[in-house]
Amino acid sequence: MTLHEFIFYIVTPILSISVLLILYRFLKGPSIVDRIIALDLIITTGIGFIAAYSILTNRPSFLDVAMILALIAFLGTVAFSYYIQKRNKK
Repeated sequence: MTLHEFIFYIVTPILSISVLLILYRFLKGPSIVDRIIALDLIITTGIGFIAAYSILTNRPSFLDVAMILALIAFLGTVAFSYYIQKRNKK
């Protein structure tokens, strides 16, 4: 089994199933915190898809896109935690 077959037949289906489970948590989440964490996980899974696609197509330029998306997701999580902290102080 080559790397391309491994990514295509194992990694991509696992990422797809995880997106479905995370989407369920996003829609069903009892609180806003659960929904934000699910959204962050969807972005992280999207980064995994981008990395797998980059390997499959042999185009490393997509890894730059994944890195920028990871930075945006991190900043969003930090901003949300700051908002939750300020909301709880009131």
